[in-house]
Amino acid sequence: MALPSPLQLPPNIRQSLFANGEQMAQALALEVAERLRTDLRQHGAASFAVPGGRTPTLFQNALARQPLDWPRISVTLTDDRWVPADHLDSNERLLRTQLLHGDASAARFLPLVDTRVAPERQRANVEQMLSQSTRPSAAVVLGMGDDGHTASLFPGAPGTAAALDPLGLARAALIAPTTAAHLRISLTVKALLDTEVVMILIQGEGKRAAIEQAALSHPEAHPIAAFLRQSQIPVHVYYGA
Repeated sequence: MALPSPLQLPPNIRQSLFANGEQMAQALALEVAERLRTDLRQHGAASFAVPGGRTPTLFQNALARQPLDWPRISVTLTDDRWVPADHLDSNERLLRTQLLHGDASAARFLPLVDTRVAPERQRANVEQMLSQSTRPSAAVVLGMGDDGHTASLFPGAPGTAAALDPLGLARAALIAPTTAAHLRISLTVKALLDTEVVMILIQGEGKRAAIEQAALSHPEAHPIAAFLRQSQIPVHVYYGA
């Protein structure tokens, strides 16, 4: 199967193109693992963030098989739904199933949601948790919806505008999307850009069209543009046909 043609993105955005999702997942896992090893050598600890959803599951499984010093690695989610951790819609449930098994179960997981406390109190808890983790992170992996949302930063949703401000003080935000179920807790652009590299993982023609449109738009309309249109942190798009 032939490789897809390059995406129409700003020239500073690095692209890796793959014929299918399996190849894309393997390559992304290798790069994230190498970046984690580099931080472990240089700092003695490493951290990274990953998205929920179905597209990243192949990547998370591939990363779990990488030989890493997992007890010295911290991982968190870019966002999660305000549901119990065993709920079918929980990103934490997916992460524990797809990544935190075998040797990788020794990693330190930093959960975003605790439904036993009030949402605003948990948001504050996440702020404190992030302040104590290894910063900047070795990598932040982002997914993207067809509407250009990333993490749980949905266009037009209450809470998104403030979370898109790279100069804002908050690292975590409560988002109430009008186009998707459940209250969300999401890392903000400030927190997501506190990394050595942003990797955007997308697959299929629909996502291709969405990210190309976002590259010509503004974060308010397509939140992924907050990463495509900045030049402070390197961005690497992994695209599978």
